[in-house]
Amino acid sequence: MGTEKLIETKRLVIRKFRDDDAQALYENHLDGEVKKWFPNECYADPGEALDAVRFYAECVDRGELPFVLAAELKETGQLIGDAGVSRVEGRPLETEVGYCIGREYRRRGYASELLDAISAYTASRFGTIAVYGRVICGNEASVKVLEKNAYRFIVKEFGAEDDPYGNGMLVFRKEFKTKR
Repeated sequence: MGTEKLIETKRLVIRKFRDDDAQALYENHLDGEVKKWFPNECYADPGEALDAVRFYAECVDRGELPFVLAAELKETGQLIGDAGVSRVEGRPLETEVGYCIGREYRRRGYASELLDAISAYTASRFGTIAVYGRVICGNEASVKVLEKNAYRFIVKEFGAEDDPYGNGMLVFRKEFKTKR
C-alpha cells in the first residue's frame, strides 16, 4: 500500500488520505482543543471520518479543491494531522488553508512545518497568488503558527457562518508569486 506522497518535509510526509486513516483522523478531531477551535470540523463517528477520507482522496485524484491531505511522521508513518486548502468564493486564484495536529504532537513545530509545505504546494499546484488563514479570536496557538509562516494579519471579520462564538475571526494572508 503506497503512501501516494505529494509533499515531503524534514520530518513529515504529506499525502493523500487512505481508508485506514479514518480512525486516526476521527480521534485527532475528538480532542477538546480541536472541538473548541473547529467545532464544525469534528466528525460524529468513525464512519463519518471514513466518508470524509474518501471524499478528500477523490478530490486529490481529480486535482480539485478542497484539497485535504494527511500528515504523517516520516520516521514512524504515524498519522499526526491534516491540512487542506479550499476555494475563496469569487476569487479563483486565492485559497484558504486549514490544518490540525493531534494533541500528542503539538508544540513541536509540526503545525508550522505542515502549514509552510501546504501553502507552497498550493501556490505551485493551483497557481494560487494568495492563501488565507482564518482563526477564531482567542486561538493564539494558530495565530503564532500563521505569523511564524509569514502570514500577515489583514482584518478582523464578524458575522462569518463558521464563527461559532460570534467573537470574530482574525484573517491572515500570505502572497505568492506564480509563473503564468
